[in-house]
Amino acid sequence: MQPIGHDRAELLRHTLLSRLKLRHLSLLQSIQRNQTLSRVAIEMRLSQPAITKSLQEIEEIFMTPLFTRTRRGLVPTPAGEAALNYALLSLADLESTSKILTAIDTGLTGRVRIGMTPHVPEALLLASFAHLLGQTPRVAVMAKEGTTDELVAALSARELDCVIGRSLHAHTDIHITQEAIYQQVPCILVPTRSRARLSKGPLDWRRLAGLDWIMPPPNTPMRRTFNAIFMGAGVAPPAPIVETSSLKTIEAVLRREPNAVTILARDVAAEIGGDGSCAPLPYELSWNLPPISFFVAQSIAQQPTVRLLANAIREAAAKLPKS
Repeated sequence: MQPIGHDRAELLRHTLLSRLKLRHLSLLQSIQRNQTLSRVAIEMRLSQPAITKSLQEIEEIFMTPLFTRTRRGLVPTPAGEAALNYALLSLADLESTSKILTAIDTGLTGRVRIGMTPHVPEALLLASFAHLLGQTPRVAVMAKEGTTDELVAALSARELDCVIGRSLHAHTDIHITQEAIYQQVPCILVPTRSRARLSKGPLDWRRLAGLDWIMPPPNTPMRRTFNAIFMGAGVAPPAPIVETSSLKTIEAVLRREPNAVTILARDVAAEIGGDGSCAPLPYELSWNLPPISFFVAQSIAQQPTVRLLANAIREAAAKLPKS
């Protein structure tokens, strides 16, 4: 007779603690990548019977089938999804710990992995690195740039320790906190040579929709904001000529295309338009961008290095000009 309820949970916990090994987690990770035992066997340089036996052992440890065998390969069951998630997070933590220990061996006090979107004001970036690189003894820093969605996903996967990005209203990971630290004002940015022509008359989103738009990638917070702007004005969102979050790419397109247009935060627009290549149209927009926020995993939020970094970013944000 199978144990039920609390007894089964306690038995499963005891079995996982006493029998589950890192090689089991590594096998689960390989199955997720390869989906078939034959490819797993090649990757792990083991025979397929050995891989099959190890998978049977893993399912015995978890006390339930983890995969459904299909013609296309192994498809995880709901229990398998949970086991895969545990394996990936555990192995990510192991990799992070190994790099922290390596940093300590070289005389550093640790390692911080930080993600940043390209549209964070330079003052916040400088404050972040000034704080991290000014530590004595020093810490190693791994910086990654991407969209907020990409960076928060990496944070959920334990690949990053914290993120500076735009607020996510649809964020659902209860293990991650986000704190709004700075509100930016949006502007419509165009090539300087086209500013006078495009500034004539009142703000007309239908007319602007006919220009060559540079937009953020699909399914990002800023792209959803762009689409909402046009739909709120009763205009279908235009098809962009370029989709990017890269400020260098945005600047290059604005230099080249006389009808290019995008929306950026005023402070960031001033940074890339400092050479006079682009300029904002003279319209005050009636909405705000999603605020710049600090994301951190709750499990490490109170670690001294992360906590002091958060304080440094808050202090820098407080000194920025108010919108």
